[in-house]
Amino acid sequence: MVTYDISDPRRLRRVYRTMRGFGEHLQLSVFCCDLTGADRVRMIAALEEIVHHDEDQVVLVDLGPTSASPIKAMAALGRPLRVTGRRPVIV
Repeated sequence: MVTYDISDPRRLRRVYRTMRGFGEHLQLSVFCCDLTGADRVRMIAALEEIVHHDEDQVVLVDLGPTSASPIKAMAALGRPLRVTGRRPVIV
């Protein structure tokens, strides 16, 4: 799970577009990502080039292996959680 708080609208759009290539957009600044180790490194490297470390924050939360707890095990309160199929996104 990746969530972010970006203070500049231009950087915010860049982070959003970058994250679309790595996971499912769940909520405003929240993405659910099923990443290999290499994909995680690539994602962090891409984000490092965008964020300003003194103004922005990106939080990565490891929810464990996806085979043990598939995304279908997630629940939402309020509007239903809609997870679409994964597809490649060119950034």
